[in-house]
Amino acid sequence: MADDLPNRPPARVAHCDANTPPTAEQKPLPKAVAQKPLDEKSPAEWAYERLILYIQNFEDQLDNAHEVAMGFTGGDAGVLKIEGIGYFDPDIVTFYGSDATGTKTQLIQHVSQLNVMLRAVPRQDESEAPPTRIGFRLAADLDEEPID
Repeated sequence: MADDLPNRPPARVAHCDANTPPTAEQKPLPKAVAQKPLDEKSPAEWAYERLILYIQNFEDQLDNAHEVAMGFTGGDAGVLKIEGIGYFDPDIVTFYGSDATGTKTQLIQHVSQLNVMLRAVPRQDESEAPPTRIGFRLAADLDEEPID
């Protein structure tokens, strides 16, 4: 755990199965995330950083036949294959991607309304290439300076 890192907010998780792989709440925060004090982060920035950690952790548990997508609640909007994520201070988070038919899709959400359901969906590209894993690209972005 990263209890020795400053600015780590409390986090907890409970699972029925003691053999459940570690979850985002249980893993150390990346250094770049832990260095900036929580009270200096906007709700959008802090939501963005944690979403990246959740996506990366979810992808760590997928096999090569599946990629991460997010399901929508309410209506018949389906799923969005996550191809990008961003935030706009102080309170907007956005997801970029495509739906099941390949149509370009974007979800823009206020952090007070943020609900994300991660789903494992079959790959559309059945080639021998490895599946798309956005979590690692997103996590690398946490180490970069934000655009002013």
